[in-house]
Amino acid sequence: MLGLWGHKSERPVVSADFQRALTQQILRTELIRIKALIGTTVLIGTLILIVHVLDPDAIQKLWHGRFDPSELFIVLVPFVLFELWVHSVITRHLGKDQDLPVYRRYVGVLVETSMPTLALAMHIDSMGPVDALGFAVPLTYFIFVILSTLRLDFWLSTFTGFVAAAQLLAMAMLYHRAGSADPPPDLYYHSVRSVIILICGMLAGAVGVQLRRQFEASILAATARDRITNLFGQHVSPQVVERLMAEGAATGSEIRRVAVMFVDFRSFTAGASTRTPQEVVDRLDGAFAVLVDILDRHGGIVNKFLGDGFLALFGAPFDAGNAAHRAVAAAREMLEANERANQASSWPLRIGIGIHVGEVVAGNIGSPRRKEYTVIGDTVNFASRLEALNKDFNSQFLISEAVHDALGEECRDAVALGEVPVRGYERPMTVWQLG
Repeated sequence: MLGLWGHKSERPVVSADFQRALTQQILRTELIRIKALIGTTVLIGTLILIVHVLDPDAIQKLWHGRFDPSELFIVLVPFVLFELWVHSVITRHLGKDQDLPVYRRYVGVLVETSMPTLALAMHIDSMGPVDALGFAVPLTYFIFVILSTLRLDFWLSTFTGFVAAAQLLAMAMLYHRAGSADPPPDLYYHSVRSVIILICGMLAGAVGVQLRRQFEASILAATARDRITNLFGQHVSPQVVERLMAEGAATGSEIRRVAVMFVDFRSFTAGASTRTPQEVVDRLDGAFAVLVDILDRHGGIVNKFLGDGFLALFGAPFDAGNAAHRAVAAAREMLEANERANQASSWPLRIGIGIHVGEVVAGNIGSPRRKEYTVIGDTVNFASRLEALNKDFNSQFLISEAVHDALGEECRDAVALGEVPVRGYERPMTVWQLG
């Protein structure tokens, strides 16, 4: 990125998607600039013609009796046509997702900024250099300098100021009416005005750079949000997204100690078979909304939805030394919230929850084109098996011995179910019931 005065400043390497988005945004601001130039030109031309019709003597007095409306169109119409052509070229490049060549930008600046110079030459021919240089036309250079800010390029704005300053100085020093006895121009007088125009061009470029930085920051933020959404799905709260952006989402695999929670609505399929698809979706969405909100408050995230259930994590992607405590507290609140929801619903749902804590491999897994953040390992498998045991015990909330040990005195209400055979494991595992 260009620094304040156009020098390269350090920034992280950005993706092609970022560069494409930034290019598109810059081209859109260029279209705004062109529309502003066309609108300003049409407005100025219209006002001059209106005054000429309503009070022709005033116009003739200003032009020293040499105003010809056709001369106005000789300058303004080609300029408007040129800008319309540039607008169509930029629109075409925008549609093709391409940037404009740099040389075309500078050529465009030279052509555009020469329009006031041509008008100034016509004024000098009619008014003389003293009156023409002190009249309104030299001020129109500032229109081009100000609107160059929308190019978001320091050097283009500076070049605009330089072209305007150089051409104004050249017209003041070199261009005179044929056969006139005008006084000789003062170099210092006209140089000061030109220097001010050049400085204004540099300041416009500095403002453009700041705008460009804001665009880059906005696009980087949007890109980061998209990347987080791609990795974690749409299952994290805005607060989690902000934290992931601030701390940086993990991009590689790592070993983490996490609490894994599986949640499932028991006998949901049987209840869904007697209801319309819309009723099923509405009931499930309403239930999930309550449970996910509880997860957010306790620092957990939904890693993935699994039909009528979901897998939630505590301790990934963020570290959480008390992951087991958070998971159990969230599960208890889920059970209470579900009971309240059942009292107000014609379709009561029964939750099954299983929680296990241990080490997992956490990271981005998938194909080169599509990855998502997930966790794998025996901890995840056992938590899934644990939740499934709710059906055998007619329970709603089961925890592993590792969770029971981690909670200590906080789970004095836990009921030991003994060593239970678990599908996929050779030896029985100790299971505890809560809730």
